[in-house]
Amino acid sequence: MNTLNSFVNEFSLDFKMSWRDPSFVLPTLLFPIAFYVFFGIFFSGMAGGDNSATYLLTSYGVFGIMSPALFGFGASVANDREKGWLALKQISPMPAHQYILAKLVSALLFSIIIIVLLFSIAAIFGGVVMATSQWLLLAALLVLGTLPFCAIGLAVGFFVKSNSAVAILNLIFLPSAFLSGLAIPVILFPQWLQQFAQILPPYHLSQLGLKIVSMDLGQPLLLHIGVLLGTLILFSCIAIAGYKRSLTH
Repeated sequence: MNTLNSFVNEFSLDFKMSWRDPSFVLPTLLFPIAFYVFFGIFFSGMAGGDNSATYLLTSYGVFGIMSPALFGFGASVANDREKGWLALKQISPMPAHQYILAKLVSALLFSIIIIVLLFSIAAIFGGVVMATSQWLLLAALLVLGTLPFCAIGLAVGFFVKSNSAVAILNLIFLPSAFLSGLAIPVILFPQWLQQFAQILPPYHLSQLGLKIVSMDLGQPLLLHIGVLLGTLILFSCIAIAGYKRSLTH
């Protein structure tokens, strides 16, 4: 029970700190909503016809869940390291995994909030109609798809100073999102840029989502899953190495 209480307290503290930080919560919640309303609803005809609102719901869903995953982990962990909070937690009785798990649950909760907002707007104002199973599968995919980006953020947070973390995470977040075809369908890219997109995790997560609504490019399911799992494992290993490194500094 004490372990559960300490986890709940750690999660509650982390979530409240993020929620009360306008520089985090406003862009995290508003940007994907604003982009979807602007491009997916107001200018849906320009983005690909009648199905564009559904297509962009998937792509901006991926865009939306990337932000709390990258910044909720990366920037906050780097800040905790810089201020000495991480060192304090490392010598406290609280298990190390609770610190990471609390940030993970906080990032997932922000992702769920974004998904609910996007889905509600898409259904009410965007005219998006899908089977119940498609809504549920897409929501579950986006929540699970948060994990590889959490690993990336965590790896950055353990190796980069706080004053550089946000800049580096933006260099990861924005280029990878746009080059993956989240704003403009990747099929409209030059051939060489389409090939480059296939090494980026957001591309593969968006293609999995588009498979659910039958709008993907037809590549193998296992390819997309493999890239995302590989990203999760690789950056989790880097993050673990970074955590062990922090114990000696």
